[in-house]
Amino acid sequence: MFLTLILEQSEEIEDSTLEKVAKVLGLSAEAIKNFNEETVFNIIGNTYLDNSASLNFQCTFNPLEKLMQALDANKELYERLSASEREKVEILKGNNA
Repeated sequence: MFLTLILEQSEEIEDSTLEKVAKVLGLSAEAIKNFNEETVFNIIGNTYLDNSASLNFQCTFNPLEKLMQALDANKELYERLSASEREKVEILKGNNA
């Protein structure tokens, strides 16, 4: 960690030190010298040619269709509950008569 701090605060890094760091990172010293964050983001952004992404934000189903199915299921359950309550009321009326 101390070495990292020293390297970050240095305006220039000796070639021998850069070679050692590159070897540890599994890179070439030339790759470290030519590193540019903007280039990295451009490469990543232009890698996907078919509008795909590392995360899939496109729905594989129609959300409105799923909503309508849920509403229909709720309506059916409500109708069955209402019918059950009506039957219960009829039974109770028959027992009281």
